[in-house]
Amino acid sequence: MMCAISAMSMKAQTTTDEMQLLTVNENVTTVITASEPVRLVDISTDKVAGDQPINNTIRLKPKEGVEVNKDGDILAIVTIVTERYRTQYALIYTSRLTEAVTDKNIELDERIAYTNPAVSMSTEDMTRYARQIWNSPAKFRNVGTKMHRMYMRLNNIYAVGEYFFLDFSVENKTNIQFDIDQLRVKLSDKKTSKATVVQTIELTPELILEPTRGFKYGYRNVIVLKKMTFPNDKVLTIELSEKQISGRTIYLNIEYNDVLTADSFNHAILYEE
Repeated sequence: MMCAISAMSMKAQTTTDEMQLLTVNENVTTVITASEPVRLVDISTDKVAGDQPINNTIRLKPKEGVEVNKDGDILAIVTIVTERYRTQYALIYTSRLTEAVTDKNIELDERIAYTNPAVSMSTEDMTRYARQIWNSPAKFRNVGTKMHRMYMRLNNIYAVGEYFFLDFSVENKTNIQFDIDQLRVKLSDKKTSKATVVQTIELTPELILEPTRGFKYGYRNVIVLKKMTFPNDKVLTIELSEKQISGRTIYLNIEYNDVLTADSFNHAILYEE
C-alpha cells in the first residue's frame, strides 16, 4: 500500500523536464493566449518581465541577453491560472531570434483542471446563460423610460447562482443613429432635494453580453451583476449615454421590488442551437 501511495504521489508531481518548454529572447516578445480569462500569473524569478494587456493574454520577455544568459538556461517558470485550469511553462533562453517563440496558445493537453475558489461561474457559462436570456421572450411590460423619442425598457431579470442577469432593450423612434459612449450601472437615491447630498455607487458589471457601439432603430443587451440587496429608498439605474456632440442620454430605473421578482433560471431554455 505504501508503495502504491508513493507511486501515485510521484505521478502527481511535475518537474521542469516534464514541462512544456518555451524559448525566449530579450529582443522578442512572447505572447501566450488562454482560451478564457486569466486570473493569476506567477513568474518564478525577476529575470523575465511580464504583463497582462487584456484578460486572456500574457506578454513575456527576458530582461537581459547573452551578457548574462547562456543558451539553454532556464530563466523562469511561468504559472498561469485561469477560471477552470492552470498550466506551467519553463522559459528557456536562446540567443537566436529565429528560435524564440512569438505566439503561443495554451493547448488542451497542457491544461490541468482546476477549481478556482474565486470563480463561482466561468465567463463561458455566464455568456451561455446571457445568450439564452437574450433569445427568450420579454416578461416585464411595465418598467420603462421614454426620452428623446426613445423607449428603454426592462425585459427580464434572472437570478443564477450569485448573479443577476438584467435583460433590457432600447427602441429608437428617430432616424438618427445612437452612437454609444458609455453603458453604466449605478445605485443611487430614489428621491433627492437640493438640501441633500446625492449618494451614487457605480457598479461594475461582471459581463456585458453585446459589445455593440451603436444602433439606429433597436438595441438589446444583457448585463450581469453580483447579487445585491438595497433599501427601498435606492434605485438601480442602467444608463446609456451617446458620444458628443449630441450627447443624448437615456436611463432605466429598476425598483427593488422588481429585483425581488427575478426568476430563477429555467434550465429547459438551455437548448442546443
